[in-house]
Amino acid sequence: MPSALFSALPAVAIALLLSACGTGESNVVSGNRDGILHYGNGSEPQGLDPHVVTGIPENHIVRALFEGLAVKNPYTLEPEPGVARSWDISDDGRVITFHINPRARWSNGDAMSAHDYVWSWQRLLSPAMGAEYNYMLFPVKNARAFASGDITDFAEVGVKALDDLTLQVTLTERTPYFLQLMDHYSTFAVHRPTVEKFGGATNRFTRWTRVENMVSNGAFRLKEWLLNRRIVVEKSATYWDRDRVRLNGVVYYPTENVVSEERMFRVGQLHYTQSVPLDKIPVYRQMPDSPYVQAPYLGTYYFLLNTTRPPLDDVRVRRALSLAVDRDKLNDTVLMGTVVSAYSITPPDTLGYYPPKLFGHDAQRARELLAQAGYPGGAGWPGLELTYNTSEDHRKIAVALQQMWQDTLDIEVSLANQEWKVYLDSVTQMHFQVARRGWIGDYVDPNNFLDLFLTGGGNNNTGFADPRYDELILEQAPRAATRRERFAIFHAAETRLMQQMPIIPIYTYTSKHLIHPSVRGMPSNLMDSLNLKYVWLDRQWQADGGGG
Repeated sequence: MPSALFSALPAVAIALLLSACGTGESNVVSGNRDGILHYGNGSEPQGLDPHVVTGIPENHIVRALFEGLAVKNPYTLEPEPGVARSWDISDDGRVITFHINPRARWSNGDAMSAHDYVWSWQRLLSPAMGAEYNYMLFPVKNARAFASGDITDFAEVGVKALDDLTLQVTLTERTPYFLQLMDHYSTFAVHRPTVEKFGGATNRFTRWTRVENMVSNGAFRLKEWLLNRRIVVEKSATYWDRDRVRLNGVVYYPTENVVSEERMFRVGQLHYTQSVPLDKIPVYRQMPDSPYVQAPYLGTYYFLLNTTRPPLDDVRVRRALSLAVDRDKLNDTVLMGTVVSAYSITPPDTLGYYPPKLFGHDAQRARELLAQAGYPGGAGWPGLELTYNTSEDHRKIAVALQQMWQDTLDIEVSLANQEWKVYLDSVTQMHFQVARRGWIGDYVDPNNFLDLFLTGGGNNNTGFADPRYDELILEQAPRAATRRERFAIFHAAETRLMQQMPIIPIYTYTSKHLIHPSVRGMPSNLMDSLNLKYVWLDRQWQADGGGG
């Protein structure tokens, strides 16, 4: 723990910290000695099936337990070998041939093969699976048609096992970001015999992901899962690149309460926090050698609007709500100046792409639009409910918006707080009117944000459907001859999206963590992407200056 931190701690925290450093060992002390990383992970995960889960807390654990054909280098974000030791790309960019590493093994010792991917991708794309992330594979020839049920023979989909160690993938069009998708958990292979033993290929949330049953292929294997307490993973003895893995294990803690999480960090119980309470950020910023790390983050915080339910089925109401939000004021006050105001879904400068800005804070125009929709001065307003998942920061933002809408439009909006799993179900089933949402890029390309709103998309959750928008994203953009032409098509599509306003964008994220100085190999990057193969704990960190 940096010595400069003591001056900022209350007496009780100092006492606990000194106790941890003296008579009893803290998690950080024992973890540094034993090679165990103690990691604040936000919410309790929804599950650990790579083809079912959708959230960031799940991503952190699943990517420790499983590995894709390619993985991200945390320093460059460039794809590097995973299960595939190499790949070849045809001159037209439409055929990618992956060469499976013959040393790749499942955690039970079974050899991995190209057939694992054919079966797993068929599982992901099967209509019966209902996978929200099946569109990750839509660049593959006929994948979208199979997922929609238009074709039923998976042999027509562009994924073939040429032999046990050769996987050939045929794309509909050149897809510059396709290799990045191989590190997204939805494209991971799962162990067919295990999945089928515990419920069948397309059943969701079955017993195959329990500690005693799970077979995985990543650098770590599942050791313990105590609900709402911790998930423990340990270094896998069968992982092909195990000699490079320096951690012996990771303990993931559900830290939905960011205030408690920050306290755990202060007393040496965590190496890493998922977030930082907003009111503590100024304190940490002032510290020399501060453990606070903030960096640009490829993500957008926004609110979903259920366009199928009144009063949000009227675009004038949707636009009025958005124009009434003073994003800069929200950032300067509630968010402590830590983010960038957003007026569209795609973060600015995503590979050089800048989204359209069609509006700003305009209280007068917001009132005019609400009056045109039949609610002058809020008269006759039927009420509205805003749903958010448990988090003090989410609550503060929701309260701020509630007040802005009251002050500007004279309308009442009630707030509904839900636990993570309940919230995910509400969003997926569209059992909400307004719902908090955050989208973090799965790959560095504007397409990852714009394909969210395709008609019927698994993560659309707004009811928005525009055939012209679908055509621009699915047909015209992939055929663009140059990046400039492709980005122009994206700009036209995003303009249509924001004219219809199925979402209220609020801000572009930054990542904000507290990281203990003993942690090495965890660089900041645009995707806040963690590759545990690079991470290690320095027992000698105190020699560089520190206490505890």
